[in-house]
Amino acid sequence: MTGPVQEPVFWTDDSSVCEPLPHGADIAPHFHDFGQLRYAASGALVTVTQVGTWVAPANRITWMPPFQVHSGRSYGATDVRLLHIPAALAERLPAEPSVFAASALLREAYLALVTDQDPADGPRARLLLQVVVTELARAPQEALRLPEPADTRLKAVTDLLHADPASPATLAELGHRTGSSERTLSRLFSGELSMSFHQWRTLLRVQRALIELCEGTSVTDTAIRLGWANPSSFIEAFTDLVGQTPGRYRSMAHAARDVAGNR
Repeated sequence: MTGPVQEPVFWTDDSSVCEPLPHGADIAPHFHDFGQLRYAASGALVTVTQVGTWVAPANRITWMPPFQVHSGRSYGATDVRLLHIPAALAERLPAEPSVFAASALLREAYLALVTDQDPADGPRARLLLQVVVTELARAPQEALRLPEPADTRLKAVTDLLHADPASPATLAELGHRTGSSERTLSRLFSGELSMSFHQWRTLLRVQRALIELCEGTSVTDTAIRLGWANPSSFIEAFTDLVGQTPGRYRSMAHAARDVAGNR
């Protein structure tokens, strides 16, 4: 999820992102003067900002406020449906990037807006947009924001973990590889990211698990591929952070993807 630093670009149009994205496609850092909602009808979209990383599989909608610099990466063949939110309506949504769970009503109104041929400023489109914003304002927010560090010593470690979330390396071993002491890194995790090394790596693994499960990987295989000692410990960690078991999440994600894929 990490890469060379690029200067953000002001985009007035995201039509190039609307095309289906292949696995691993990168969206360069950019920003808009309008708010934007991003829904992956298939695959999963990872959104990265200076302060954190969000994962949005097919049953989640990402909110990006105006002027918020962000980049992204697709996992799986990703069909992204974008929706512009005028500044006046954007004020009703959070000032920070967010990911929302999509209710059936929210998903249907959203998909109708991005697939209908009616004029964008027509009465039906305006009504559907009001429904989307109203539903988002009361929808539960996904709690899985992964904070990203600014300190270069800490970033060297988190870059290694992004590249290999299943790595069993201890903080001392990662520190040895990056030239920092375990004590220094532990202090940085706590002071800058407000969580321990173990908590951060668990959150990273659960974010990746969302992608694995939405691509159809079994719960057991997901646990093994992402470094858990056994499926039980994975299920416990996932349920604590997501609020539902990985098996139920996998089923709901596939149902949501099927609905979106038929639009």
